[in-house]
Order: sequence, then C-alpha cells, then structure tokens
Amino acid sequence: MAVTVDFSLIPDSQHAAEIERLYGAMEAADQAGRYPQVMVERPWSVDNPVLEGEFAVPRAIRWYLERELGRLAAGGARISVSPGRAALDLHDPELGAAVDETRWDLRRKKLFLFGPERMALSIDRLQHYTGTQAEMFQRYVLFTNYAWHVEEFRAAFPECAGPAADGRQMPAWHHVLPGRTGITMVNIGVGPSNAKTIMDHLAVLRPDLVLMVGHCAGLRNHQDIGDLVLATGYMRDDRVLDDMLPLSVPVVPNHTLNTLLLRELTARGLRSRMGVVFTTTNRNWELHLAMVEDRLRVSRAVAVDMESATVAASGFRYRVPTATLLAVSDKPLHARPKISADAQGFYAASRRQHIEIALSVVDKVRKLYPGGLPTADLRSPDEPLLGVTGTTAPPDRA
Repeated sequence: MAVTVDFSLIPDSQHAAEIERLYGAMEAADQAGRYPQVMVERPWSVDNPVLEGEFAVPRAIRWYLERELGRLAAGGARISVSPGRAALDLHDPELGAAVDETRWDLRRKKLFLFGPERMALSIDRLQHYTGTQAEMFQRYVLFTNYAWHVEEFRAAFPECAGPAADGRQMPAWHHVLPGRTGITMVNIGVGPSNAKTIMDHLAVLRPDLVLMVGHCAGLRNHQDIGDLVLATGYMRDDRVLDDMLPLSVPVVPNHTLNTLLLRELTARGLRSRMGVVFTTTNRNWELHLAMVEDRLRVSRAVAVDMESATVAASGFRYRVPTATLLAVSDKPLHARPKISADAQGFYAASRRQHIEIALSVVDKVRKLYPGGLPTADLRSPDEPLLGVTGTTAPPDRA
C-alpha cells in the first residue's frame, strides 16, 4: 500500500513520526518481495522537481534513508513510498543486465545512485567477503591490509563484533553505536583488485567516509621510517579502473577530512608529509625500477602503495568521501628495503599510534559533521544541486 506525506502541510514536530511511517512502508514492501519505490516531489527545484528510485534491503541503509528523507522533509517535499517491481532473484538471468554499469548515469542523485538489483547483489557480496551482515556496517569505515591494525582496533573496542569464524577474505569488525555512528574496520587485503572489489560493494551502504590506513614506501631523502603521509593526490598506476574512469580525470582526497587529519598530526607533533601517492599493482616495483622511475619523478610522488588511488577513484565514482593515512615502512630507493627484522620492529612501534590517529579524526568528523562531510564539489557541470534554486531548500547531501 502506498504512503504519501506532504511535509509542507505538517508541523516540524511531526516530521520524525512521518519519516518513520515512510520507512515502515519501505520495509513492508521489501518483506512482500517488492522493491520499495520512493518518489520525491521538490517544489523548490526548477531543474529536478521530481526524484524517483527503487531500493533493496532498506534496513541496510536505514540511517541514511532517515537522514536524507529528513532533509527533504525540512524543505517541504512531498514524499511517496509504494511497492515497486517484484524483487529479482539473484539467480535470475536478467540480473546481469540489471547490474551492468556500462551506461550508468553518473549524475543521478546519491539517494538514488544504485538500482535495487545492484544493492541486493552488493549486500550479499559484503556478507560473503567480510563475514558480517550489511546492517552491522557503520557510517565511518577504516580500511587496512594488516592484521596488526585490526588487533589494535579490537583492543580499542573490545566489544566490537566481527566474523563468527576465520577464513573470510576481507574480515570486518564493527564498533556499533546508535544511528550507525560507530566505526567499521575492514582488512581488505593487499592490492588494487581487492580495493576495488570492496569499494564496489561498500558504496551501496552510503558510508560517510572511507579512510585508508596503511603503509607505503617513502621516496624522499628526508622521510624516515615511521613518518606519516597524507595524500593530496594520486598517480593511478593500478590499472583496474582505467576503462571506467579515464586517467585524465583528477582524483583527490576529501579536503575537509584531509584538513582534520593534518591538524591531528600537527597537534601530536608527528613527522608527516603531504603529496602525491603513487599506487601500483606491482608489489615488487623496485625490481623493475626502470619501468616506473620516470613516472615517479614526473609525478613528484612522495610515496608508493597498492590501494590508496583505487579507493579514492572508486570513492570519486560513487560519491564516497575518502582520504589516505599512510606510514612509511621502507625506502627502497635509499638503501632501506623492507626486510623482515626491520619490518617487525616498525609494525610493533607504529601500529597503535596509527589507529589512534584514525579513531581520533573519525570522532571529530562525528561531532562536527553529523550530516556527512561536504562533498558538493563531486558533481558534473550539468548536475543541479539539490537545494540551490530556492532560499528555503535544504542543503544537498543526497
């Protein structure tokens, strides 16, 4: 049964209850085997007066739906929820065409960015890779590729929930707080292929940020082992997204998140450097230095890793704010290769501090930007903002 609410006709005090009613209609449609369909009529918008889309498993993003519908309600939108198409079985031969992003419209509003088939598939894949339900994921997500970082995360949050058994490819651990305001850490493993895989699926949950916490090779004389690196841009030598996002497209970390990270490092008096991170698919790049040294030099990169640019490029495509916090673990160009004895000592000395910095910055984001980090710059020229055409329109985060 359809539910329609015209928020221009009801007082603000009733908004929360009405949004709860709309969400209830979405959940009922989902339980009935239909894709919940949402239509938003926005009287303030000249260019995009009506937004419409379908969802799958709305409980997986309940916090996001309630937040974004709340913003629309504050502007006086008219919102309708009704049962949409019958949900497609994940074994249906039509699924392939439904999830194909080859002709995907990058200008769709974030609230309606993913089709329901894509949502359902990604939610299932998240459970497979991470060993945890999509409903466990929090809105602030840390990526790592070291079990040591996970150990420090679990030590900081002894009550956090994770996989019921070992053996998951990308195990996730969740410090759960009301409204999904906690933190999730995922050990994504090594390499750009893994980074793309997890971002493809995580993006349907609309996280407020993804922070890559990892290690890198330092490229500058004045970097020391243990120094931290904040990416200001990326040299994409990972190759996995070239066909979907041309190399000519600049990809940078979220400015606000980077600013908070830099302030944290400065307040702690830690040595750090900002600059270009060169992300490669070749773990042993120094064994083929002649093939990459020109690109390292021309890009003026300060560090090399295997995941950061992939995470950032995927975040750019899917409108997920990202940033990179790396620690220099070796300097192959300066007679400091990564060897076992040195590496073990570095990991033991740095891992707790590395996680403490990440957790502290997430806490600041939670307090300063409960509505999400500013991302209005991630738009194409012909994509109108959600609320700039009228003075009473709500700010655009959808």
